[in-house]
Amino acid sequence: MRASVILPAYNEAEFIEAALESLSRQTESELELIVVDDGSTDRTSALVSRSSRRLKLIRTERRGLVAALNEGIAASTCQYIARMDADDLAHPDRLRLQADYLDGHPDVGLVASQAEYLGDRAKNLGIALWVDWTNSLLTTDELALNRFVESPLIHPTVMFRRELVESFGGYREGPFPEDYELWLRWLEAGVSMAKLPHKLLSWRERDRRLTRTDPRYSPEAFYACKAPYLARWLERNNPHHPRVVVWGAGRASRLRLRPLIDAGVEVESFVDIDPKKIGNSVSGVQVLSPNELPAPNDCFVLQWVGKRGARELVREALQTRGFRQGVHYLLCA
Repeated sequence: MRASVILPAYNEAEFIEAALESLSRQTESELELIVVDDGSTDRTSALVSRSSRRLKLIRTERRGLVAALNEGIAASTCQYIARMDADDLAHPDRLRLQADYLDGHPDVGLVASQAEYLGDRAKNLGIALWVDWTNSLLTTDELALNRFVESPLIHPTVMFRRELVESFGGYREGPFPEDYELWLRWLEAGVSMAKLPHKLLSWRERDRRLTRTDPRYSPEAFYACKAPYLARWLERNNPHHPRVVVWGAGRASRLRLRPLIDAGVEVESFVDIDPKKIGNSVSGVQVLSPNELPAPNDCFVLQWVGKRGARELVREALQTRGFRQGVHYLLCA
């Protein structure tokens, strides 16, 4: 068999039958399905047990998502490992296309796909826009260069080689999003990642999703998680290291800079468009207007404004000045 699907579940009786049904329709025949019931108190295990699809059901005490994921990986036997959530739907060709891609691209360690958003777009616009953003990142370079903005991959869309876990470790417990930390760690180790330009998973958004209820997925947790990886990237790639120019002098931006500063990065100046800040010092650092920004070869800029739409405006302003992403600046918010 080529691919093992790891599907953790906790009290997912409402959706798990549909998820399993979507897996039963896969055009990939060489498939191993492992469901890890993480201490459910509803009918999840009973529904899984009566499924007509061949699968391996592992029942554990309630230990959380990371333990369930690692339990499933440890029980798997295939060369490729795919993720799936119990409330999502896999499109019929998903696993075959991803396994075929890894077969044909031995230099790529992980392949994801685009996702269809299943949720109330008007109510949850921020999450819906994040899905749109991840869907726009397709190439290896786009995924690598944008990894310090947010997670460039939707977790249950990925398939990766088992050897990555053996070489660089699996999911880790901690006060951080387990998937984002894994992508950062593997990318830092030189793992090449790709994304298929097809919506091969329907990703369900709902109020009880962990990304909404667990502090490990808060914006502050993401910034703290990426800080040490970003600091090491800058040490290798910023010719002015440890000095950077930070675009964004607002209070929220400065607070989220603290983990990066603690990791040894020095802010030599801020850039902001607020006339009340320009020309003054914030946290002991001078604030410049965009027109006062040094030339591309004289500084390295981190875009740090989290306000919706700011990233695109900053990127346009920098590129108009001749700044190149990954060479003279990085998008980080």
